[in-house]
Amino acid sequence: MSRQAKQKLKPTPFRWRLQLVCAAIVLVFVGIASRAAWIQVIAPDRLRYESDMRTLRTTTSDVQRGMITDRNGEMLAVSVPVMAAFADPKLVRDGNGFAEQRRWQALADVLELDSERLIGKVKNSEQRFVYLKRQVTPAVAEYIRQLRIPGISLKPESRRYYPAGEIVGQLVGLTNIDDKGIEGLERNYDDWLTGSPEKMRVRKDRRGEVVENLSIIEEGEHPNDLVLSLDMRLQSLAYKALKRATAMHMATSGSLVIIDVPTGEVLAMANTPSYNPNQRRNIQPYQMRNRAITDAYEPGSVMKPLVVAAALEKGIVQANDVLNTSPGWMRVAGGLVRDGRNLGTQDIGTLLVKSSNIGMAKLALEMEVSELLSFYAGFGLGAYSGINLDGEYTGNVPNRRRWSEHEQATLAFGYGMTATPLQLARMYAVLGAGGVALPTSILKRTEVPDGERVLSQAVAEQVIGMLTGVTEPGGTALRAAIDGYRVAGKTGTSRKAVAGGYGEDYVTLFGGLAPAENPRLAMAVVINEPQGDSYYGGTVAAPVFAEVMAGALQLLNVEPSQPGPMSPALAALNVGGGDVVTR
Repeated sequence: MSRQAKQKLKPTPFRWRLQLVCAAIVLVFVGIASRAAWIQVIAPDRLRYESDMRTLRTTTSDVQRGMITDRNGEMLAVSVPVMAAFADPKLVRDGNGFAEQRRWQALADVLELDSERLIGKVKNSEQRFVYLKRQVTPAVAEYIRQLRIPGISLKPESRRYYPAGEIVGQLVGLTNIDDKGIEGLERNYDDWLTGSPEKMRVRKDRRGEVVENLSIIEEGEHPNDLVLSLDMRLQSLAYKALKRATAMHMATSGSLVIIDVPTGEVLAMANTPSYNPNQRRNIQPYQMRNRAITDAYEPGSVMKPLVVAAALEKGIVQANDVLNTSPGWMRVAGGLVRDGRNLGTQDIGTLLVKSSNIGMAKLALEMEVSELLSFYAGFGLGAYSGINLDGEYTGNVPNRRRWSEHEQATLAFGYGMTATPLQLARMYAVLGAGGVALPTSILKRTEVPDGERVLSQAVAEQVIGMLTGVTEPGGTALRAAIDGYRVAGKTGTSRKAVAGGYGEDYVTLFGGLAPAENPRLAMAVVINEPQGDSYYGGTVAAPVFAEVMAGALQLLNVEPSQPGPMSPALAALNVGGGDVVTR
């Protein structure tokens, strides 16, 4: 083949084609750049909106409810993490979730539900969210995850747990399934314990994971803990003793309150019957009532120390005066006043120790009714205690225009009026504080508030000195005595009022304080409707007082009483001698 022929086989380039391809490529890049410029610079709002609709979300932080603790930090109420099981019926249907019946049976079993009702609940729902069961434990939640049923999911929530259970059930109260307080302190301080969640705007990816925190929409508030004045050592001691006593005497109910005399704080408030807030099935309304503040009783002879204190304060009698109570009964306008036996002529202290109705009635009749009622009011009777608990009852102290002598006399030994166990404990706390009335508190105090003086210290000490005889030989409450400590207190036994008079049921009471020479604790014990032959305050309520007070004084390391006179004021008492005062 010739050289000329070989040269003709060499391809001849078409320059216009190359230019066409290059122009097309340039146009494509220009189009892409223009479109990108249009999207990103000229008109980005629409796509930003579409993007935000898919990725922007508002989230709220999980806020656990604050704890409730006693004064020493022991937990009484705490929130624990749990899960809520729920279904999205659409996702269940789309994922053919109803095909595996064994999985649904397993789900029903672990949730303790009927399988047919569970499946029907999901199948028949047109909503996108259906609760299956709330507040399931982490172990149950993990089991549900392993079942892998399409459309069945879990979400976190919290459940309230009460470590002390029934010991402090009525006081602490409980929350509902949404963690909102509905009873007791949980309800009173719901806002304080709850706080509020923080709301944030975030960006999430398609898997729901947060990839960017954008802004805070609403600042949250951290929940607060609630520190009570209760001492759980004393509370447990009080509840166990009270529960044992109500069972032993087959009583309808019982209440016990301990107040710290120097501060006015409630160290124990126990009631029977009680309930366990962790196990809410079959709870009856009567079990949830905090009887120490809601139930009022005619206090009976527990009131007599106030009559003596009023008479001493107003100068009607002196501590060493004596009264004649013969022949054991006294006629007054409207009826008779009787003693259990004829006590004859006795000094004021002995009449108080022997619980003479006639002696107290004579003292009360020497005063105007308004003066006596005003004196009672100074000790907190007929008024709120300041404890700030829902359901507190003021009791009933009548305020009539006209009073018969019999009505005035019965006020002296605790009939015709009512008081709650908390009020009775506070009454003795005022005596123990030297006549200074402090507001009662269920919260731990950092400083003691100023109190109001309602009785002179000298008279308060004189009355306490008289009350020590109640627990000594010859008194009505030997079973309230405590080894190593002087105890000042008073028994009470009152018949329960019924329509038209008084029935056959009794309320037995004991109020007192210890150590008598330097009171640290005041206590009231009320046993309602004890059955059997033993229904007196000295045999039913007094032993409970002794058991609880002895343990409480030891737990608080209170120094035992020293032999000898209690104080100069008490040493000046001349019990058993003096002038006869005929009234």
